[in-house]
Amino acid sequence: MADNGVATTQSHSHLPTPKKPKRNKYALACAFLASMTSILLGYDIGVMSGAIIYIRRAIPMTDIQKEVIMGILNVYSLLGSAAAGRTSDWLGRRYTIVLAGAIFFVGALLMGFAQNYAFLMVGRFVAGIGVGYALMIAPVYTAEVAPASARGFLTSFPEVFINFGILLGYVSNYGFSKVDPYRLGWRLMLGLGALPSIFIALGVLAMPESPRWLVMQGRLGDAKRVLDKTSDSIEEANCRLSEIKEAAGIPEHCNDDVVSVTKNNHGEGVWRELILRPTPAVRHILICVVGIHFFQQASGIDSVVLYGPDIFEKAGLKTDADRLLATMAVGFTKTIFILVATFLLDKIGRRPLLLWSVAGMIACSVGLGVGLTVIDHSERRLVWALALSITAVLSYVAFFSIGMGPITWVYSSEIFPLRLRAQGCSIGVAVNRVTSGVISMTFLSLSKAIGIGGAFFLYGSIAVVAWAVFYGIYPETQGKTLEEMEALFGTFFKWRSTLRVLDDKKKRQLQMGINA
Repeated sequence: MADNGVATTQSHSHLPTPKKPKRNKYALACAFLASMTSILLGYDIGVMSGAIIYIRRAIPMTDIQKEVIMGILNVYSLLGSAAAGRTSDWLGRRYTIVLAGAIFFVGALLMGFAQNYAFLMVGRFVAGIGVGYALMIAPVYTAEVAPASARGFLTSFPEVFINFGILLGYVSNYGFSKVDPYRLGWRLMLGLGALPSIFIALGVLAMPESPRWLVMQGRLGDAKRVLDKTSDSIEEANCRLSEIKEAAGIPEHCNDDVVSVTKNNHGEGVWRELILRPTPAVRHILICVVGIHFFQQASGIDSVVLYGPDIFEKAGLKTDADRLLATMAVGFTKTIFILVATFLLDKIGRRPLLLWSVAGMIACSVGLGVGLTVIDHSERRLVWALALSITAVLSYVAFFSIGMGPITWVYSSEIFPLRLRAQGCSIGVAVNRVTSGVISMTFLSLSKAIGIGGAFFLYGSIAVVAWAVFYGIYPETQGKTLEEMEALFGTFFKWRSTLRVLDDKKKRQLQMGINA
């Protein structure tokens, strides 16, 4: 679709080319503002990894309680993600973003003022609901605003902001560790998470509503104006509007600014179509979304990010300052490589980046497992094992950030058909958070049971299974419009032949002068 728009622009010299960068910039700004909600999750993950060092000295807790307080936010976020699909269809994508920020704002303040373990858990509960809303709505909104030519780049923004939030959390840990960390410092670390919520609420004022949601409400005029600004050409905007109208059950000839929408678009029957009676294509899509979200977390990323100080302590870094500095290096590495990934998604494609990313994670998990196991069974400090462990951690987060991290959100937000997108994405987020919660709440216990090195050997084994599944049943979606996605799915291992048919059809349409 994007190629069609470019070709049309090149073949009609009278079309003004300066409009293209203007529209791209508008879509970029929309994605940027929406994805700011992801800072909330990232900051919480990052800040808790260091703050817990001081919280445990101010609020006594066992290792089990530590695991729970570290990972319980992921479980609580299920409530937010479960409600976000229906809420976003009711309120709209834009105001659901505001709601996410407001809930997290309250949660961050509660955590900052916590006086005991129970109070801290209440704050985690409220913040978790806000995180669940944010995780679901940001990629959905961005996918619905972005043109096909830049969808991979723009829908990777939530993962970019998660990484940026993690980095901010690590920096906050190190900075406030110098300010009476046992009484005031950790409170400032947690309470500072309320600030991004304010900027999110202000940013929403400059955002348009999702064109797909507007069409679902029958507001074709408003949707057309948004599409004109976020498409690469007028032809593409018209084509996107036509496809969205078809998916929403609005006749092609209806071009009034406001029309009556009789088709069910508010969630009734959606769960039946997703779970109870899915078509082969929807079943394939759902399996792919659940699978990629499960493997993203089951391969151990949250153990590395949340328990970085513990891993570095086991590797041989004994002082709080050294461990927090090493953890900051993890944050910088993740942020740098996620930025690299945003520019590669629409050039290299989803599948190659995903497969190379997981392969690198497997190698790094094995390296980290070897290094930590050797250290665990040695009575003296081994510099080479320390160096191997630190290098493996940094390389692991680099490989994760260049593929598995952003592609999970890009892929799951772009393959669902319009009628199922909000609820389908909420299922993916739910799986993501449950798996993350299990991993983060069992890491210390798992490390005691099979050794910290053994834990990473286990994560590496899971990543091997993930690579095989991704290679077999995950189609390449680069350059496909959101409404073309459903045709790619349903044949599982035979998706390549379907992709060739779609490409051949598009070539024939171009030759016949039809703008697909």
